[in-house]
Parts: sequence; structure tokens; C-alpha cells
Amino acid sequence: MGLHGVGANDVQILGMGNEIIECLRVARMIERHGERFLCRVFTAAEIAYCQRRHQASQHFSAHWAGKEAVLAALGSKPPQGFRYQEIEIRSDSSTDRQVLLHGPLAELQQRRKIIELKISLAHCRSHATALVLALGEPTSG
Repeated sequence: MGLHGVGANDVQILGMGNEIIECLRVARMIERHGERFLCRVFTAAEIAYCQRRHQASQHFSAHWAGKEAVLAALGSKPPQGFRYQEIEIRSDSSTDRQVLLHGPLAELQQRRKIIELKISLAHCRSHATALVLALGEPTSG
């Protein structure tokens, strides 16, 4: 059995990205730049989700690591004028997450024939990590 009930022949891994970020670094950015920093990096839904959590800076760190891991999984440099809000990580629960791409990144996703981005986030006091798999249709043959 493959990824969450998906058979090995049902998808192809087109890219993978991982990232680790120091939570203290992100906490300092939030402390120093406040809402300006948050609004530049995160969507309103991401900000609301993270601010509702205990140790919010750890959750912000994990989401930022997730955004960086998505870029790596896409396998190319971000387009000119890229904004971090174009990568949206929706967290419906502590384990069920969805990645949505907007603007030029959504176009890149279509060109690369990526049908889904699977994401895993984790954090502790010191670090946050993310792993992203870019999944596509299986190749025939």
C-alpha cells in the first residue's frame, strides 16, 4: 500500500522538498516586525490558525518550513514577483493539511502535472520541520 491508501501504481512522485527552521529565529522576526512580517509571509487563514495555538511561533515556524519545502518540491526557482502567500497551508486539524497554490505557482503546478502536494509538519521548542511530496499521475508503460 502506498501513500495513505493510494496504491504504488496510482501516483508518481515528481518532487520532494524538506526544510528545517529555528523557531527562535521566527519568534524574533514576529517580535521585531509583528503584523507586517506575518502579513508578508502568511495568509489570513494561516495567521488565524497559528495564533489560536499554544506556542504560536512554533506553528508559524512549521508553516514557513512548509512553504520552503513546497518550493523545493516544485523543483524550480520561484517566479519573479513571488510572494509567500501564494503558498497556502490549510490546517483543518493537527494532522490533516492541504497545500493550495495561487498565481504563478498554481500555473507551475499545472505545467509540471502535479495533482497533489502532500505535506507533513512537525515542531518542538527549538525547530520546525516540513516534508512535501509533489504527486502526479503514473507514467504509462
